[in-house]
Amino acid sequence: MAICQQDDLIVDRFELIAERRYSKLADQVVQDIETVSPETSVRVHPIALKDPWDLEEVYAGLHQFSRDYAFDTDAEDYLVHITTGTHVAQICLFLLTESRHLPGRLIQTSPPPARGRSKQQEAASVQGTFQIIDLDLSRYDELAKRFGQEQDEARSILKHGIETKDPSFNALIDRIERVTLATKAPILMSGPTGAGKTQLAKLVYELKHSRRQVSGPFVEVNCATIRGEQAMSALFGHTKGAFTGASSARAGLLKSADGGMLFLDEIGELGLDEQAMMLRAIEEKEFTPVGSDQSIHSDFQLIAGTNRDLIAEVCAGRFREDLLARINLWSFRLPGLHERRADIDPNLDYELQQFTRDSGQKVTISKEARKAFVDFAMDPATPWNANFRDLNAAVTRMGTLAEGGRITIELVTEEIARLRSSWQVADAHREDTSILTSCLDETQVSKLDRFDRVQLADVIRVCRESRSLSHAGRTLFAESRKAKAKPNDADRLRKYLQRFGLSWNELL
Repeated sequence: MAICQQDDLIVDRFELIAERRYSKLADQVVQDIETVSPETSVRVHPIALKDPWDLEEVYAGLHQFSRDYAFDTDAEDYLVHITTGTHVAQICLFLLTESRHLPGRLIQTSPPPARGRSKQQEAASVQGTFQIIDLDLSRYDELAKRFGQEQDEARSILKHGIETKDPSFNALIDRIERVTLATKAPILMSGPTGAGKTQLAKLVYELKHSRRQVSGPFVEVNCATIRGEQAMSALFGHTKGAFTGASSARAGLLKSADGGMLFLDEIGELGLDEQAMMLRAIEEKEFTPVGSDQSIHSDFQLIAGTNRDLIAEVCAGRFREDLLARINLWSFRLPGLHERRADIDPNLDYELQQFTRDSGQKVTISKEARKAFVDFAMDPATPWNANFRDLNAAVTRMGTLAEGGRITIELVTEEIARLRSSWQVADAHREDTSILTSCLDETQVSKLDRFDRVQLADVIRVCRESRSLSHAGRTLFAESRKAKAKPNDADRLRKYLQRFGLSWNELL
């Protein structure tokens, strides 16, 4: 009624939404509006609600009204009255207006102030006041600027303040930022070792903590460092006397992460029993410590990291398919440094700043030295096998040796030679490992001494290059066979291979 009594607001048409059970009251309102504002036509839209305080039901009813109504925004200006109805109805009207399902502005009415007024004054101003609110935020430059600043701050946190240039990486960070602030669902980060999964997980936690989305701690676990019963105890805790040496109870890392974030690095290293327990902890927020029959509650957000192909691990029976499905809702692959060469220059500055902070010694790099290092780093032939760990180590070495806090071209030249040498050794090691795993399973290879790994890999390499067992034996025992009257090279080689459960035919 008050809307239609405003002197400076002419209402041509009033769409009155009313529950069916209040049809008589609606008819009375129509008559009253006709009395105070004859120029206003009123149309009643009945809706059926079982519970006007049920958000889903009320929103569905009002949403259907917005879909059925023939809006003509070119010819008409719409106002949505948000003052009447239940609080739930007001919330739904606001949401539908903000989303432009109701293409108008909000109008809010207020009763007249009664304090200090006579009854005559109060009666003369029963219409009260009104305020029109436009939800088109694009019109409010300061608000839009503030929202933009918040987004920039979030991206800056996830990039650790580094002005990255690689467009695909920046797009990846934007997506992670949106997911981070919108959900508590598990996040899976994959990518090569040294790509920065641990660092990014910490930054995700920092962002959520700054927005008060988590209050508990950040708990980091490298699953490759815990095995068997030790893994169960470390993750899920144990009771006193649960096993030999358990002299006191232990809460476990999952309980420590309650209310915060748990980062399981190299989750593919977990055993199948730990995986089953972890699945329950993620889905039900409960787990049972070793030696206990009582469940413990812990509500944490999980971030998992891996450099393995977990789908291949599932196919090989080493990783649970149901656990992968649970942690793979949001999956992000972090590229290696060799895939982000455009970001090497700003990351060099970041590493120099970190070295200065950690050592307390200000270190700079000459223009000539910087160009030489960046040219080397950007060269497609530069592998960056350990990714950012290689870059960090290189800057640390150069910074430590820099006389007067200045990295020179001589230091850069020396460091480039050191990196190339280390990568050659690493490449040889990877080649040996590849040869061994082609004949033995990973468990057998992991139990070999370094001496045996190098020797056996070379033996297999020679066998594959030879036309027969005897030919391979003559090549391998070229010197020692000279001291034998009747050398049997084939038999010596056959017995050597048998030590590792191998035969000539298995190598071909």
